[in-house]
Amino acid sequence: MTPAEKIGPILKILDEVYPDAHVTLDFTNPLELVVATVLSAQCTDAKVNQVTPAVFKKYPTAAAYAAAPLAELEEAFHPTGFFRQKAKSVQGICQALVEKHGGQVPSSLEELVKLPGIGRKTANVILGNAFNIPGITVDTHLGRVSQRLGLTANQDPVKIEFDLMPLVPRERWTKFSHQMIWHGRSLCTAKKPQCPVCPLRPYCDYGQQALPQGR
Repeated sequence: MTPAEKIGPILKILDEVYPDAHVTLDFTNPLELVVATVLSAQCTDAKVNQVTPAVFKKYPTAAAYAAAPLAELEEAFHPTGFFRQKAKSVQGICQALVEKHGGQVPSSLEELVKLPGIGRKTANVILGNAFNIPGITVDTHLGRVSQRLGLTANQDPVKIEFDLMPLVPRERWTKFSHQMIWHGRSLCTAKKPQCPVCPLRPYCDYGQQALPQGR
């Protein structure tokens, strides 16, 4: 089957298996999601959610992050790992927000990707979840699952995104991203995909070729 032929059944199954898929980072406004997304790099969302309540209370605005001593941000971010780089990233983003956007997070992909350290993946997370603007978020899970399903032959995240955009209805982009990420975390894992019990296996190139044990 071609990607265009299999995407319909795949979307139907994803809706049945992951009807409530959603972003698992806690936030109440676009700035909080920007910070939480930066902190989530090489860290679990659960750990980030433990750290961010105190962070969000202490730094309620982009100006607060921009003006904070870097060492102070590093200490606040320490439990999430790679805290020095994350502190620099958050402060750099927030300084740009203050200088160019009046301290507000822009709601367009073009403006978001101009911010330091924000690429298309992070921009689509922000657009889809903070502004309800559809976007496909190609993280490691979505990329891996898309490749195994045969929806893309590319390795580059941007190329994968552009392969998927014409296949998936635009209004589904954000939900599709969450569903694929949840599937990648729960069943289609990197090292031990659970092919024998995977509901997508009939439409999966990798699953069709896998051994009965799913290896």
